[in-house]
Amino acid sequence: MRVLSLSLRSAVLAGAALSVATLTAGAQADWAPVDRAMGRPGTTQPGEVHRYSFPRTDLRVMAGGVAVKPALALGSWVAFKRMDGAGGRAMAMGDLVLLESEVTPVLTKLQAVGVALTALHNHLERESPRVMYLHIEAEGDPVRIAESVHAALGLTKTPPASPPGAAAASAPGLDTARLAKVLGHGGKVSGGVYQVSVPRADPVRLHGLEIPPGMGVATGINFQPTGAGRAATAGDFVLTADEVSPVAAALREGGIAVTALHSHMLGEEPRLYFMHFWAVADAEVLARTLRAALGHMKVRMPGA
Repeated sequence: MRVLSLSLRSAVLAGAALSVATLTAGAQADWAPVDRAMGRPGTTQPGEVHRYSFPRTDLRVMAGGVAVKPALALGSWVAFKRMDGAGGRAMAMGDLVLLESEVTPVLTKLQAVGVALTALHNHLERESPRVMYLHIEAEGDPVRIAESVHAALGLTKTPPASPPGAAAASAPGLDTARLAKVLGHGGKVSGGVYQVSVPRADPVRLHGLEIPPGMGVATGINFQPTGAGRAATAGDFVLTADEVSPVAAALREGGIAVTALHSHMLGEEPRLYFMHFWAVADAEVLARTLRAALGHMKVRMPGA
């Protein structure tokens, strides 16, 4: 009887895995025309989000004596989510990493094709060369939006898509398991950087549509190893107004610089503020400070 029970359980698990794989493959297929328009494949994420990454591997940016990896703070992205009952229409949001000389041509092109600017500002501080971050939003045919973004990026030196597996898969010198334990949230290694995403506990809505974390409304914490257990950390806390001051105080108390505070979107509910930060120090010490800052926020705990 036990053998039969185990066999049945295995069959159920195998069937469930097959169903998930089938659904994932189906979701990817639905986005295939958008992938072609964007000139690279996207990845389907929780919340029915389809996201594209455009790492600025062409840039050689120095900040605080650190050569900034694209995965730390130089990654352009655009994410799509289909709008229910909208005849295939989608909402798109993104963040384009641009040199100062690229801002005006890209902004002009996007505005001409109906992609809206929602913010333009710095994320880093005293970096060289100067880098600006252009936040965008659009609604409509996702293929047309993708064509527009692709054309705008063509006015920059953003590289074409890299072959699968081209990015570095490890973050040497960092005990990522220990960092996850200290932070209370785990992450992943991408492009030689340990990346942690912490969603907010309450939903965020824009134009009546709930915005999943993968569309840029989750706190991002990144660690780039610099040797001997030290790291550069950068990212942004996604905050409501009442959280801004206590989070800033926690960061400063731990020696982490606040490099910017601003909006990324227009008309979201609740109103959100994005606090960017930077520091180079012992990675575990940084993680403790970042954990203290998270303690002043309403965030979703792992497994919730």
